[in-house]
Amino acid sequence: MITVRTMIAVASIRKWKIFQMDVKNEFLNGDLHEKVDMTPPPGIQHQPGEVCRLRKALYGLKQAPRAWFEKFSIVITSLGFVQSNHDSALFIRCSSVGRILLSLYVDGIIITGDDHGGIESLKHDLARRFSMKDLGLLRYFLGIEVAQSKKGYLLSQTKYISDLFTRARLSDNRTVDTPLETNAQYSPTDGVPLS
Repeated sequence: MITVRTMIAVASIRKWKIFQMDVKNEFLNGDLHEKVDMTPPPGIQHQPGEVCRLRKALYGLKQAPRAWFEKFSIVITSLGFVQSNHDSALFIRCSSVGRILLSLYVDGIIITGDDHGGIESLKHDLARRFSMKDLGLLRYFLGIEVAQSKKGYLLSQTKYISDLFTRARLSDNRTVDTPLETNAQYSPTDGVPLS
């Protein structure tokens, strides 16, 4: 989260646009290096005792996130990016044309920088290697709404909080400034002070 907020702050100060991409079925991109067998899924004809040998990672497999990140790291470094020493999911490419910063969070990618042509080329390169969706300018990432203006970026978690209230079935309640009665008169000497 610190990396994402820092990227947004840098982009705001430097007046850079921030783009977002989404990787479809990211864990299926990971290659397995160890032998992993599983019981065939329902609907697959098999003899008793037969198992399936996995060649690719699947959702729910404990190796899947690591395999996906390793595959992504290999691809992104082959495109000239260097992994940050401070956050392994932050990749940076500096050239004579400009800089590009890319942050990966599971299946979400945010990209910013001053190398506009390089960013477009990067998006195409990633889309050729992985099944991806270009979501355009950053609007919502990790529970943070991002609004862009001429003054910079405005971050809000209103939608995130609203979604939490909806999930907790609290969204139909009225909000109040204070849970105390508003028609009663209170003074600082009322009640017993807490220890």
